[in-house]
Amino acid sequence: MLTAQEALERLKQGNERFAHGETNHNKFLTHQQRTEMVGSQEPFAIILGCSDSRVPAEMVFDQGFGDLFVIRVAGNIVAPSQVGSVEFAADSFGCPLVVVLGHSHCGAIHSTIEALKNPTTPPSANLMSIVNRVRPSVEILMQTELKDDLDKLSMHAVKSNVFASVNQLRHGSAVLENLIAQGKLKVVGAQYSLETGEVDFYDF
Repeated sequence: MLTAQEALERLKQGNERFAHGETNHNKFLTHQQRTEMVGSQEPFAIILGCSDSRVPAEMVFDQGFGDLFVIRVAGNIVAPSQVGSVEFAADSFGCPLVVVLGHSHCGAIHSTIEALKNPTTPPSANLMSIVNRVRPSVEILMQTELKDDLDKLSMHAVKSNVFASVNQLRHGSAVLENLIAQGKLKVVGAQYSLETGEVDFYDF
């Protein structure tokens, strides 16, 4: 099993290959390879990412089948089901690293900004459940000069939202807190650029 730092380096190297169009992994498996993976899995990292179709974690980090335990939800938010999924992977597979992966031009961020700017026309109740989890990360920024520059506001809000999710994972679960305290788990943030294909990592 890799250490958290080794897992992080593996992701960084994979993203560098991806950003330069030099990927190593074939997206197809042979029948024998699929059969060999039926009985068990050994992912080396957990990725909590956004559902955006342009940010498939395995491709962004140039990893193969079975390498990553990926949880995707709009806005890379943290709700009980996401915490439970991270707990499951960390406890069951011994994954040493969790990466909360946000990205530029995030639709959940834009929806939250729109909902805050137009409170009289809220989105559906289900979408509002996502907006309400993103809201604290955006609301505080809308009280600054960023409110007049939508592009800068969105860019800062993505990072702020990643930070919020990292913080919730680090401090919102007794299971994860215990693994972190034992040095068995590390939680970091990251942001993917749709423009460049590069991922910037943040160890808040």
